Amino acid sequence: MKESILDVLLYLFEHYFANDAILTGDDFTALDSPLVSELTEAGFSGAEIRNAFDWLDTLARQRPTTGQQRVNGPTRIFHGSELDKLDVESRGFLLFLEQNGVLDAGQRELVLDRAMALDQDELDLDDLKWVVLMVLFNQPGSEAAYAWMETQMFLDEPEPVH
Repeated sequence: MKESILDVLLYLFEHYFANDAILTGDDFTALDSPLVSELTEAGFSGAEIRNAFDWLDTLARQRPTTGQQRVNGPTRIFHGSELDKLDVESRGFLLFLEQNGVLDAGQRELVLDRAMALDQDELDLDDLKWVVLMVLFNQPGSEAAYAWMETQMFLDEPEPVH
């Protein structure tokens, strides 16, 4: 089975990030780190592990500058490869998140950037939700949005946005 960057990221998120495990830079850079060994034992290839680490590194470096959230700003027009990769439901979900103040325009663009960087031809809504969750987890000051998004993902009946 071909594993994807998203599979590695989900493994890391479920086993480390969501449990507040402490990881150092060496865990992501040393080829002989216990983390790399664990991921290899879990069945991920070295290339996918490296690509996932690069994805996380880019996410960490692309934090938007904090500013005033803009709700009901200009509508984002998707084109080309974005239309090919994100289905109508996924694009509508991003619009919903932005209109309801869960994502601001900078975070939306970061979600799109990280979604487009995944090695999948198409992303379904569930995959996009994971990308949103990982982006919000990495954004200082987005704790409430992260908590709401986490609730949407793990409860059988999602809560409405207030």
